[in-house]
Amino acid sequence: MTNSKQIIAMIRSHAAGDSQQFLSIAEHIAADADKAGKSKVADEIKNLVQRVRNQAPGAHKVQPIPMAALRGELSGLVGTSYPEFHVSDLVVNSDLREKILRIVREHRERETLESEGMRPRRKFLFSGPPGTGKGMTAAAIACELGLPLFKIRLDGVITKFLGETAAKLRLIFDAMQSARGVYFFDEVDALASSRGSDNDIGEARRMLNSFLQFLEEDESFSVIVAATNHRSLLDTALFRRFDSAFVYSNPSPAEARQVLRNNLLRFDREAIAWEDVDAHASGLSQADLAAAAEDAARIAVLDNRSVLSTEVLCRALDDRANIHRE
Repeated sequence: MTNSKQIIAMIRSHAAGDSQQFLSIAEHIAADADKAGKSKVADEIKNLVQRVRNQAPGAHKVQPIPMAALRGELSGLVGTSYPEFHVSDLVVNSDLREKILRIVREHRERETLESEGMRPRRKFLFSGPPGTGKGMTAAAIACELGLPLFKIRLDGVITKFLGETAAKLRLIFDAMQSARGVYFFDEVDALASSRGSDNDIGEARRMLNSFLQFLEEDESFSVIVAATNHRSLLDTALFRRFDSAFVYSNPSPAEARQVLRNNLLRFDREAIAWEDVDAHASGLSQADLAAAAEDAARIAVLDNRSVLSTEVLCRALDDRANIHRE
């Protein structure tokens, strides 16, 4: 029923003094209990949470959407996870790392900003080639803040029926008000492509306008991350809705080495001729490098008594590069 990730997230939210997030996770646990047939336990948790909410200052003004609702009507629109991936695990350049750490600090010290009439930035646009760390960054932010990561399933959001996409988007943005978390819109160009594009039809315009409106009006405490592999396709009106925009790129040779080393922890990495590996890793994304490392690891385990050679690693990198060649 209750898993370790939920317990860790509750402890983090308690340590951060974030009572709303603590209660939201408790509601999620109640939903899991209810689904497992433990209705008595679920009802007890729900009653306790509701009692705490009713006793909180200003609670009579709030009618939150229970986090359990993400299991019901929103279950086909949002995937929930509790990442255990820290900023220190990211392999990015120093400038980008500093920007990511700044986001985390702003939210950890939210009260300090609010005492001076300011708020932490919450809406971010990540752009860059596939597999360069955009999704991992969203996961790392969620982990550092002790928040769940809500990944929006755009295949469930976008429909061909008049007005239905906007209605589903409204459900998601309404959920942000009470189920605080990091909401990740991957491949956001599917929602927000330029209104001047060739596929500009009435429903596409309505979908874009709705998304722009919801972004503009959102005043929740949730973090919104939108990612795209095709920044040039985005409508220009989208950019001003975000507080900051980060640009990702394929890793440098030093960063590529680090990605490979991080994915080959079980092997003797000092036996690898890294200078020879560099040329084979050039131009590959983090995702490609990680996949190549896994391929090389399987070969080493099955064919070479768990000894990883430079030749095997280079061949795995070349095989991965060939996937992108016509």
